[in-house]
Amino acid sequence: MNPLTHPTQTGAEPETPARELESLLARAAAAAPRWAALTPLERAAALAAVADMLDANTRHLVKVAAEETGLGTARLSGEVARTTGQLRMYGEYAATGAPFGVTIDHADSATAPPRPELRRYQVPLGPVEVFAGGNFPFAFSVAGTDTASALAAGCPVLLKAHPGHPRTSATTAALVQEALAEAGAPLGTFALFTGREAGVTVLRDPRVRAAAFTGSVRGGRALFDIAAARPVPIPFHGELGSVNPVVVTPGAVGERRAEIFSGFAGSLTLGTGQFCTKPGILLLPRDPEAVAELAAEVGSAPAAAMLSPQIAEGFRRRLAEVAGAPQTRTLVESSVTTGDDGRPLAGPGLFLVDTVEEFLQDAENLLEECFGPSAVIVQYDTEDEVTRLLDRLEGSLTVTFHTAGEGPHGVDLSTLVEQARGKTGRVLFNSWPTGVAVAQAQQHGGPYPASTSAHTSVGPHAIERFLRPVVYQDAPAELLPAELREENPLRLVRTVDGKTETA
Repeated sequence: MNPLTHPTQTGAEPETPARELESLLARAAAAAPRWAALTPLERAAALAAVADMLDANTRHLVKVAAEETGLGTARLSGEVARTTGQLRMYGEYAATGAPFGVTIDHADSATAPPRPELRRYQVPLGPVEVFAGGNFPFAFSVAGTDTASALAAGCPVLLKAHPGHPRTSATTAALVQEALAEAGAPLGTFALFTGREAGVTVLRDPRVRAAAFTGSVRGGRALFDIAAARPVPIPFHGELGSVNPVVVTPGAVGERRAEIFSGFAGSLTLGTGQFCTKPGILLLPRDPEAVAELAAEVGSAPAAAMLSPQIAEGFRRRLAEVAGAPQTRTLVESSVTTGDDGRPLAGPGLFLVDTVEEFLQDAENLLEECFGPSAVIVQYDTEDEVTRLLDRLEGSLTVTFHTAGEGPHGVDLSTLVEQARGKTGRVLFNSWPTGVAVAQAQQHGGPYPASTSAHTSVGPHAIERFLRPVVYQDAPAELLPAELREENPLRLVRTVDGKTETA
């Protein structure tokens, strides 16, 4: 079956019937206290069981996804491994107790005012709606980072499948449900549904206590507004759009010219530019020869498949908007065509703006994300010009600096880096933003419109999105939850009277 002729690929996304949706919501609500009551270690074992199930079925999952998305088997196999690694990592981190922030301050009558006994920890919010992402059919989809972090927190998940890979989603969901059931998770801990209207219905339902989203600014903002307008608003953790500017210093060009230019072209075209961390703006010291070299490097990249006709149409629209700006000059003209298998193909595009002043004249247009293999080079002459452009930048997932080694940078990097810190969640040096390591120290998010949340969506700290703090004051020992008991029966990491205790 050619997925591009399937109804889900042409906008007619099937809607889960209302009666079935109600059943899923009721089951998730019933499962919430039971799933939360399991110890973090028990939930970690269930997540590991899901990871084992997916690993055991990698070949089948990759085959289905390759047929449906056009992504290569090597890319998809690596993505399954990333997905199962996330599931295990988040579960193991939760099992330590770290996300739950157990903190105990014993009573102290000598303080002013006297301090009562306080025992604080974080508890699961309840059922979470996850809107699966389209550009990663595994790692940000059914069993991806949002699902893994919500389950690790102790929250059931209602997964709204992405229409771009329906068979992959259904196949993955069936394996997740089977593994959770075998691991003893209550019925309703995880469920998949489909449909745009169904997604809104679930978001508005009072039984849903939080939501997570990966996608466009337009779609994410609309859902964020719905979440905020509910009679009881809920957290909406949306990862939206980002232009991910790259600043190349004069010293870096002098030291690593060819390496930087080839690295930029590779990062720009990786995954046909369909990564949220694709570098969309390159701030380059004025150098006509460098611009020509970059154009040759980018122009040599072949056209590649895009994920869906809808994404291809959005890319075509943004190309026209950028090319139509009087400030831009086309260096490499992108094309969007149809391959022999019916999939949309996109070639890389590259634009030049001669000065920062000209760029700022149409900043609202040029600072909007172009989701696909296209970028804008902006030539600069002074550090002040870089400062002015970064000042106009809205929130971004990343800001990257390419610097000299031991030689002079040619700009005051300390000032620029401090400025970048206020605009982004991740500041990179001498590397490229595509590639988001799954690690405890990771931050994947940034000021709006990069995201609607202060939290990361990648790495085990993502668990914290689905928790809220509760304090027990002067509570009788027999009424304390296990996490807060003096003897620490769950062996959790905790802070007692200001001192950290390990398990």
